Amino acid sequence: MPSRIRLEDRECPLSTTAQHVGEWWTLLILHDAFDGYTRFDQFQQNLNISTSMLTARLKTLVADELLERRLYQDKPARYEYVLTERGRSLRPVIVALAAWGNRHLAPQERSMILVDAASGEEVEPVLIDARTGRPLDDSKAFVFTAGPAASTAMRSRYTELRGQQPGRTDTQ
Repeated sequence: MPSRIRLEDRECPLSTTAQHVGEWWTLLILHDAFDGYTRFDQFQQNLNISTSMLTARLKTLVADELLERRLYQDKPARYEYVLTERGRSLRPVIVALAAWGNRHLAPQERSMILVDAASGEEVEPVLIDARTGRPLDDSKAFVFTAGPAASTAMRSRYTELRGQQPGRTDTQ
């Protein structure tokens, strides 16, 4: 599949992440994998996805090293698709997306919720700064800026953005 990333976005981590997981079926397959599904027929039955689409998505997930294809039966040869460490590291992203969706629904409209496995109590996921424990949802308190590997264009983008925000400098 050809890359949908614009040339100027190749250094942006959001663009490169979206290239790996931004497709609708991909997110649903990963969600099923987090729920314990590993076999082609399980994904197909649960998602009601066509064979060709599922084959293509699984092939991409394996190529992106998010899933590993493992032989589980010799005769006939049958494979399962198991999350890799890289794939497992996406779980907080999937949890955050589901939480965002639920946040915009009335409690009685939620078809899936995240609960504490031991207590069964619903939990409310939040993304926090590991150092301070502060929630990252405040776009005035936490801003993106150019990182050490940023190109001139990326540095220029954030210099311009900081210049548009009263009281902010690139070093804040």
